Amino acid sequence: MTKMRVLTVDDSRTILAMLHHTLTNAGFEVIQAENGQVGLDMLGRQEVDVVITDINMPVMDGIEFIRNVRATGRHQSLPILILTTETSQDKRDQGRAAGGTGWIVKPFDPEKLISVINKVVH
Repeated sequence: MTKMRVLTVDDSRTILAMLHHTLTNAGFEVIQAENGQVGLDMLGRQEVDVVITDINMPVMDGIEFIRNVRATGRHQSLPILILTTETSQDKRDQGRAAGGTGWIVKPFDPEKLISVINKVVH
């Protein structure tokens, strides 16, 4: 069985490292990007099963990244989880309107994160 592939998009090296550790220990293959533009470029080159993105990033933020992913047509049903420190309803609404699948507030609970990924992918 092939490993599930996860693209993580976050400008924080600490968060990327935590996600990498959590996801690889759970048996996922992890691809990482430090902003939305790099994430978009990676999605253009390889298929993934789920995306985890931050909102507040330089170059291209998470909302713009999600809009761009959804605009390609190729990734209409790709699960995109938003992992952020943002808790406002306005930001949640923006994430949902852009095409986000789910919302997880940092700091994340590793077991809950894995559970949510399995839920949105299956």
